[in-house]
Amino acid sequence: MTADAEDLAARGVALANAGRYTMAQKVLKDAWETAAAAGDDDLTARIEGTTAYVIARTGGVEAGLDLCRRARERAGVGETTRAILAGQMGALELERGALASAVDWLTQGIEGLAGADGQAVRSANVRMNRSIALMQQGALDAAVADLQWAEAVFRSEGRHVEASLTVHNRGYVAMLAGDLVEALRVMGSVREPIDDTSDVWAGINELDHAEVLREAGLVTEAERSLEAVARTFGRARAPGERARAEYQLARSLLNHDPARAAEVAAASARRYRRLGSDAWAARAEGLHLRARLARGRIDRSGARPTAGRRPPRTLVDEVVRRLRRIGFDHDATALRLAQVLGDVRRDGSSPSRAPRVGPEAPLEVQVLAHEVAAERARAAGREHQARRRAAAGIDLLERSLQRGASLEQQGPIGMQGLGLIGIGLTSAVTSRDPAVVFEWSERSRHLNAQVVPLRPPRDPEVAAHLAEIRRLRLADPGSDAAADARAASLLDRARAQLWAGAASDDTHARVGLDHARERLADGDALFCYVFDGKRLVALVVTATSVRLVDLDWARVSALLDGLRADLDVSASVRNAPMARIVQESLSERLADLSRALVEPLAASVPGVGRIVVTVPGVLAGLPWAMLPALRGVPLTIASSVSRWVADTSVPRAHPLRAAFAAGPYVARAGEEVTRGAAAWKRPITLRGDTATVAAVTDAASRSDVLHVAAHGRHAADNPLFSGIELADGTLFGYDVDLIPDVPTTVILSACEVGRSSVRWGEEAVGMTRVWLHAGARCVMAAPVVVADDAACELLSAVHAGLAAGDAPANALARAQESTGIVAPFHAHGDGF
Repeated sequence: MTADAEDLAARGVALANAGRYTMAQKVLKDAWETAAAAGDDDLTARIEGTTAYVIARTGGVEAGLDLCRRARERAGVGETTRAILAGQMGALELERGALASAVDWLTQGIEGLAGADGQAVRSANVRMNRSIALMQQGALDAAVADLQWAEAVFRSEGRHVEASLTVHNRGYVAMLAGDLVEALRVMGSVREPIDDTSDVWAGINELDHAEVLREAGLVTEAERSLEAVARTFGRARAPGERARAEYQLARSLLNHDPARAAEVAAASARRYRRLGSDAWAARAEGLHLRARLARGRIDRSGARPTAGRRPPRTLVDEVVRRLRRIGFDHDATALRLAQVLGDVRRDGSSPSRAPRVGPEAPLEVQVLAHEVAAERARAAGREHQARRRAAAGIDLLERSLQRGASLEQQGPIGMQGLGLIGIGLTSAVTSRDPAVVFEWSERSRHLNAQVVPLRPPRDPEVAAHLAEIRRLRLADPGSDAAADARAASLLDRARAQLWAGAASDDTHARVGLDHARERLADGDALFCYVFDGKRLVALVVTATSVRLVDLDWARVSALLDGLRADLDVSASVRNAPMARIVQESLSERLADLSRALVEPLAASVPGVGRIVVTVPGVLAGLPWAMLPALRGVPLTIASSVSRWVADTSVPRAHPLRAAFAAGPYVARAGEEVTRGAAAWKRPITLRGDTATVAAVTDAASRSDVLHVAAHGRHAADNPLFSGIELADGTLFGYDVDLIPDVPTTVILSACEVGRSSVRWGEEAVGMTRVWLHAGARCVMAAPVVVADDAACELLSAVHAGLAAGDAPANALARAQESTGIVAPFHAHGDGF
């Protein structure tokens, strides 16, 4: 009978560890009845301890704790079993969020099991739990020590899945320590064996992985994963894991969608309360309140979202006290700061004092403290102090940015600095001082464009991972290859290696208005558009003058609505009877935009020869070259004036060699390549089966100019997964990172790849940005669909000027004039 109970108990433990809680409860019930009938109190108590753990994971931490306490009080329980139950008590306290108590119980369990025969695996499990409590307390070195001890035991006992879990958790510790490269690498190394264990463990794996992606700035991808795993945990009846997934999702949403963050955090708090996890419920409630308090955050459309009715002050006070009592001081500080910030934005002052924040606080809390101080200064009319405090917070973010040179690693900065940028821009526009407006315009753009990457040597392993992803996409062209489990694993490995190899060679210094003017030649002008969430203004800068121009944002916003649809229809409807009507409608809209955006600026600089434009996110994707006031004018769109100044400080060399590639399924791609190549001596030309990813990237590394005529694909959820369709699949943005020497000028005659995803207000990421970040000086591309005929005629004509030594923007303007074609191709970066 006891042997049968032992077997059933072991099976119950295995099911519980695999996250199969419903089946585990049934098996453990049979084991308990068998052991109780045999009068084996010691085994009965151990079974009750495992049952308590399952009960806690499925709905009742307090019930689990009560059962575990009763088990420890059984008269026939031996010391080893008491140690096992101490470990179970620690695991339950961990579920409850009582970290100090959890560590105490788990340590008792570890000490009680030390030296006990046959208990090494149990002790390793207890150390696994203690490592989780320790990492939550910030004791990362101690957590790693426990994980390494546990891994050695699991491997010696042939417990490969458990060993993989310890490795995965070491990756999580690396994330908490800020080493996202190591986190992604370590987690990815054991992803597949953990995923194969059960749906619950696969979900936990993906949950932790999503946190890494979020910290790395891949917010959309992370949120999509978190939503999916929350559903997985719901189907698996694992409410604790579901509550955690919702909490992490709410954390991500807080910065850009506070209304939804409040809703998701409230759901998490309800689940935690039902489980009896009071500490975690308090954290979720704190996040819920922060979301409800959120005010004045500029989203990507320029709106200022709110999150429903303001919570009562007494409720905020109560949750702050609870968070401090259970040891989550940083959460409490963040909530109090959010309350003060909300008060100031609503009433101009706050009855609550802002807590002091030291350098040991998380970056998020330090940035929030700067935002509170800046907003308070603005409310008191101290605009200069407001900008100074906002700038201090942005400087803090910029210092953290310099840790990684990969484009993806720079993503979170714009999102975290959104409130500070909003305060600075609003104050700058209010000041009416052109130098101040310019400074904050540059702060908003330069934040994500300052790192100069050091080109790493080509990594053949990364290239192999990307090649396999291409094969997966070719096998199922209608699917999202990144959503496939195998492709996701390959992408993680490629990212980890690319991030690890991405070093910062230098940073572009942010320049002031006087320095920018010095770089403008006679006849040049800088049109610097600035949007503060409500007002649209522009600086018109020449070598001898500066003017601030107010623009009608309401009018511009109305004209932008529907512009992309008009452009798409115009490009596709060329010969049908409706073509003239469509073209007339588009021409009228473009003329109105030109009158609203360009003519007020151009009037102050008549006869301007060349124009540098910088734009905020709300104007991203505008076809500037198609606006009547700019047709035929050499124009370059710079990511920031500071980056443009840095590029123009290096003399442009005469291009000697050009490479051309024609992708499949583009009717006139071959003709475009042939006509463009005719302007050059000894051009590299790739067509048909020869236009592979490897061949194109190799040609790019040996050329001054690269021209690709192919279909483009824009991945809005992950812009670096955008790409160009070649003979053997997609050349991804990630492939560009493998090119050691990129061409000075890149021409992308591909629909959509010039388009960027505007993230969190000002930042734009897309294939154009990828090439510029990699070191290209100028990228010529279109942000919208372009008819094949227009692309072929216009871009093939550009090469006559480029081969003769013309700068890209000049060559494009002359090609527009000679062909009479009006198309949305722009020179991005340094077109002069």
